Amino acid sequence: MAGPTSNAPEPKMDVQDLYREDTYSDRKVGTIRVMTPVKPDGATDPTRATLYVGQAQIMTPAGVLPLSFEIEAKTLAEACSGFAEGARVAFEETMKELQEMRRQQASSIVIPDAGAAAALGQGAPPRGKIQFP
Repeated sequence: MAGPTSNAPEPKMDVQDLYREDTYSDRKVGTIRVMTPVKPDGATDPTRATLYVGQAQIMTPAGVLPLSFEIEAKTLAEACSGFAEGARVAFEETMKELQEMRRQQASSIVIPDAGAAAALGQGAPPRGKIQFP
């Protein structure tokens, strides 16, 4: 860890919000992480809901795109049934975000500083005479 002069926050775990993680995979489509809530002593905490998180990879022209998404389910079987829909929604949302990022990048205006424009001969004031390049 960093010394006492560092301004970085200390990574402290919340012992009241711990989960045990089990991973299930069909080795074809993806994995489901079952996040079981536990008490600070490691015993299962029945007062909190178990979480199901799907993970998949989609091949794109730019390479592999990892997807991670929560699946609304009460059991592992329900999570398996909801995997495809969760992956589809996560893929659509990711593609929308990528399109928005592309749109923002394409619409950004790059304005050269005054020195660069003057160096190109475009920043000088008009001289009142017609000039040919």
